Amino acid sequence: MGILWFLLIGLCAGWLAGQIIKGNSFGLVGNLIVGVIGALIGGFLFGQLGLPQGELLGSLIAATVGAVILLLLLRFIGNRRG
Repeated sequence: MGILWFLLIGLCAGWLAGQIIKGNSFGLVGNLIVGVIGALIGGFLFGQLGLPQGELLGSLIAATVGAVILLLLLRFIGNRRG
């Protein structure tokens, strides 16, 4: 059941990050991937900074922050190549 929650939080975080960073919509599967990778990034960063993640809401916030960072990095790399 834990992996299901992780995927649902990742999907929500990917969608939220796409709403925050306009112009980056990857569809359902893309949002899931962005959210899951964002959850890993956010969890790592929050852990390094000593910020509590708590339960559902804290995990969603950390995953969304990580997904936003990922989308900004992807945008930065895309702009440098193009």
